Amino acid sequence: MRASAPAVLALADGTVFRGRAFGAVGETSGELVFNTSMMGYQEILTDPSYEGQLVAMTYPEIGNVGVNREDVESRRPFVRGFIVREYRHEPSNWRAEQPLGDYLAAHGIPGIECIDTRALVRHLRDHGAQEAVLSSTDLDAERLVRRAKDVPSMVGQDLARVVTCPEPYEWTEGPWRPEGARTLDEIVAERGRPPLRVVAYDFGIKQNILRKLVGAGCAVRVVPSATPARETLALRPDGVFLSNGPGDPDAVTGARETVADLLGNVPVFGICLGHQILGLALGGRTYKLKFGHHGGNQPVQDLDTGKVEITSQNHGFAVDPESLGDRARVTHLNLNDRTVEGLAVAGQPTFSVQYHPEASPGPHDAAYLFRRFVDLMERP
Repeated sequence: MRASAPAVLALADGTVFRGRAFGAVGETSGELVFNTSMMGYQEILTDPSYEGQLVAMTYPEIGNVGVNREDVESRRPFVRGFIVREYRHEPSNWRAEQPLGDYLAAHGIPGIECIDTRALVRHLRDHGAQEAVLSSTDLDAERLVRRAKDVPSMVGQDLARVVTCPEPYEWTEGPWRPEGARTLDEIVAERGRPPLRVVAYDFGIKQNILRKLVGAGCAVRVVPSATPARETLALRPDGVFLSNGPGDPDAVTGARETVADLLGNVPVFGICLGHQILGLALGGRTYKLKFGHHGGNQPVQDLDTGKVEITSQNHGFAVDPESLGDRARVTHLNLNDRTVEGLAVAGQPTFSVQYHPEASPGPHDAAYLFRRFVDLMERP
């Protein structure tokens, strides 16, 4: 067994967990949340929606499959700290290129293991997600708790501007397969029709979303989160996609106004943060959830069909349905807490979901939503 230094996880309410360090040596802070996925920790680490957060995994053994260059969801990991029950340094998978701990160390992300993650998650469920500090350099619990109390709340933070792309770019890579990703040219040739032009707003977009759009026959131009509606409409897109992302949807600079200007001019599909911003653009309100939805096993019911989907989710805010009036219809509900999981805008080819139909990681029950977006764009 590898020897490791001690580490401390301190929560703002005074709760302290002591364990062993892995990953980078140092100290980190942010909002502490838990993720219930049993797999896909590399995709979780590189999901920009986790900017500003420490993530505790409920699955007890993490690190078995290592990391590789193919399973990332963005340009780098965005999780600020990683909390696990048991870390396995030696990967046992033919695709592994590096141990998880070495990967975290290379990106300056501290981790802690050998703590009771079940007790930690029960605490967060009872008391809510909260600010925390993880340190392997300062082991004084009282000092760390004081610093945790000073960590800014997620409410009011515009983190989309932190993670968004600096410049627009084109994306042409399709769904992944063992022999290599499919290209847009291959997909368009199979479809026998020109690609649909989609502008994707990057509030913290995952790469598998872009692959799914290309796989559905779309030529995708990704633009920064602050791109004005007039610039987007000048591109004459067939549709606009609003991506996932971190932070408070009500704090994303100019987003609600931009989306409001897009509505009625072009079909719009939003997910996660994009779904919440759409709700705000319609005059609605958003609110902070107690501990959010993070994981690949959230049951959602499609109210139009009655079918239940098991979904991948990662968000800490939700749309208040009462605030929308008759401007939008609720299409999906979370069966755990009855929160809004989907909207359709009245009289417009626009819809959104709170969850992640692209998965990565997670189930593929909701992949049909990309086809629904294409159908709206192809209508005369």
